[in-house]
Amino acid sequence: MYRLFLDDERDPARVYPREHVGDWIVCRSVAEALDVFSDLGWPEWISFDHDLGNDQPTGMDLAKWLVNRDIEVGGMPADFTYEVHSANPVGAANIRGLLDGYLRTRG
Repeated sequence: MYRLFLDDERDPARVYPREHVGDWIVCRSVAEALDVFSDLGWPEWISFDHDLGNDQPTGMDLAKWLVNRDIEVGGMPADFTYEVHSANPVGAANIRGLLDGYLRTRG
């Protein structure tokens, strides 16, 4: 299992200075995160940024993809967790709303 950090600019140590971040995989785009997912499968934990650069898919796009993937083929770990570290309050709330709602109904 691995932990994924999605952010186009920041590094995990800047966002989580008190955590050990050496084993995290940093992805700068949704495309990069999907490549990692394809290679390694489901992460146990994701830290989402929402805005990933102009005209780029967002952290919300990745969250939607993860939910749809789990609905279609399953595989999301039972203990999957996430955090949203985005500075965009509306985008962050949307990611939390989607994932919290899905995880609640998924049981």
